[in-house]
Amino acid sequence: MFRIAGAGSVTAARLSAACCRAVTSKQFQVHGASLHVLSSETSRKTRNGPAHRTPPSWQSVRAMASAGESQSKINYLFYGLAVLFGGGGIVYWWSRKYMRETSKDGSTSKKAAAPAAAASKEATEPVAETPVTATTKSEAPPAQPAAAEAPAEAAPDAESKKLLDATPQSYPDYEVMPEIPGHAKYLLIGGGTASFAAFRAIRASDAKAQVLVVTEEEELPYMRPPLSKELWYSDEPKLVEKMKFKQWNGKERSVYYNPPSFYVEPKELAYQENGGVAVVKGRKVMKLDPQKQVAVLDNGWEIFYDKVLIATGGRPRNIPVFERASQEVKDRVTLFRGIKDFKRLDEVSKNASSIVVVGGGFLGSELTCALGKRSRDSSLKVIQMFPEAGNMGKVLPEYLSQWTTAKVRGEGATVKPETFVKRARYSDGKVILKLNTGEEISTDHVVVAVGLEPNTELAKESGLEVDDTYGGFRVNAELEARSDIWVAGDASSFYDIKLGRRRVEHHDHAVVSGRLAGENMTGAKKPYWHQSMFWSDLGPDVGYEAIGIVDSSLPTVAVFAKATEKDTPRAVVEETGESLRSVTETEAEATLPAKEEGVVAESGETTATPEVESATDEAPAPDVEAAAKLVAEVEAENRVAPTPKEDYGKGVIFYLRDDVIVGVVLWNLFNRMPIARKIIKEGKQHQDLAEVAKLFDLHADED
Repeated sequence: MFRIAGAGSVTAARLSAACCRAVTSKQFQVHGASLHVLSSETSRKTRNGPAHRTPPSWQSVRAMASAGESQSKINYLFYGLAVLFGGGGIVYWWSRKYMRETSKDGSTSKKAAAPAAAASKEATEPVAETPVTATTKSEAPPAQPAAAEAPAEAAPDAESKKLLDATPQSYPDYEVMPEIPGHAKYLLIGGGTASFAAFRAIRASDAKAQVLVVTEEEELPYMRPPLSKELWYSDEPKLVEKMKFKQWNGKERSVYYNPPSFYVEPKELAYQENGGVAVVKGRKVMKLDPQKQVAVLDNGWEIFYDKVLIATGGRPRNIPVFERASQEVKDRVTLFRGIKDFKRLDEVSKNASSIVVVGGGFLGSELTCALGKRSRDSSLKVIQMFPEAGNMGKVLPEYLSQWTTAKVRGEGATVKPETFVKRARYSDGKVILKLNTGEEISTDHVVVAVGLEPNTELAKESGLEVDDTYGGFRVNAELEARSDIWVAGDASSFYDIKLGRRRVEHHDHAVVSGRLAGENMTGAKKPYWHQSMFWSDLGPDVGYEAIGIVDSSLPTVAVFAKATEKDTPRAVVEETGESLRSVTETEAEATLPAKEEGVVAESGETTATPEVESATDEAPAPDVEAAAKLVAEVEAENRVAPTPKEDYGKGVIFYLRDDVIVGVVLWNLFNRMPIARKIIKEGKQHQDLAEVAKLFDLHADED
């Protein structure tokens, strides 16, 4: 076995690339020898493993070649090639099999070595490298007593024995294996939800797939929703330190999708006969070469791939006033996104007297409610501000946005609508915010939650297109940017065959698009049509789910009903045992009667979709007169709903474009998303929305 390491030479790198692409097996066999090319970084030092051993010297190799054995001459030839192509930083590793057969003086006793090698083969060589068949057994000469034919095999020299004893037997030359593989059949860039969904889909289609994930974070794939929801409501700090939380039903759960034992060490991935998933943490892919199918990391390492998924997600968007602020101010601003940000804000909230949340969208409102709940048991003051007229004003109709704002205030926070920061300065350990209203606020910490910027740094260097309107990598309906390159999740500007080109920044979209990309990487060729949903919880008692285009600038029609104890996020988790509603909605969808199915399977396969009206055959008859009356009132008032003084217990809000329903919000109404998805998929005009509202069975749980 030969290991050649070039000292950063271009020729050695090209030779390595050729070897990686020429074969898919873990070794390149030449006359029984194995050739590996390692980078100078790997050859000179290990990244995380034990120190490398000292290689055999040139003189010892020459002595063995001069003994006249043909294999030695071949080895000697490769050593010379290593010097020629690799430069000064050469590391030459002798074949373990050959070293077992070689004595101190470099000579080989063939007759004695053959049976000895056969006897110890199973313990020293990977089984897959030299399979034994019935033919080879019958053709092999019968073993003879070693003492009668030849002297006993000479003991290996101290250097060879040390090499053999120190090498783990399950993998060849474990210590010199590169920490990051040089080739991956499936390479996933990014370690978020989209990558998780993709490698699950890949492994489902290709049971022996070897999947390599490269992520900038120092974390294994994890879910983000609990970072702004359940983790803040835990009464067990030690549990939170382990990034675990209790769902609304009391069931304990980790934010990580899989335990560490699920994953394979990256350096061992190529040796997994049954495949697996490996994660390279703390590394960034800087460039893709679509023609050569190479990914270049930030440390210069190159990974050849067959298929690659870009799931780089997004980075929190900042606002100019804080970008221009002094370093003292920047040190007291959190752009909330991942585990690191949660841990920082969690620690700050335990010691601060005041925190300002800038942003009135999903994340900003959730964090405000969470921090407000914590402020009830401490002296912490929580202030939320945003330029809209109410919380989630860009999504919800104005009357419902106003009601939501009142709900957030009830959680213990001070809410300042139509307010934004004009200047920020640092003074006496505090951040002083000058507002557009003329007011100044002194605070210990600022949280900015105003959306995401898709991570598209790869585009320019990799020849990929970025969408000028929506941001993100521009892909087709199959989520493919170029041949063998897919994009999923927040970073994808995709073509929705029902609603046109879009970019979505929600958990369920990451699941849906990641799964679709993974399936297409294995040859499925499916278009994106399965509408993803998103949800938000303002604590355990108020939550909503939405799908499609939900834009408050669109005309809306809403139907509400009296809520019951079952109509809360807490109740749905207690019933299903699952806090991720993208999961519970998928399960609800799979249990629909056949005649109500539109999208039923995670695989994305379609069934015949009936007309909307056909679904009413199975549903219990709701209060049709009451629903029709409310819809008539709404339409009579130019589709502006009643005053925010009403208690909107539960309901459905339709978003219309040219009298076609393009979006649906289910307010404290759960396990109905498959119906909403089907309505949007049909794309029909509806003159009588009272009939459509009956499909959601608003009065099912009323006494």
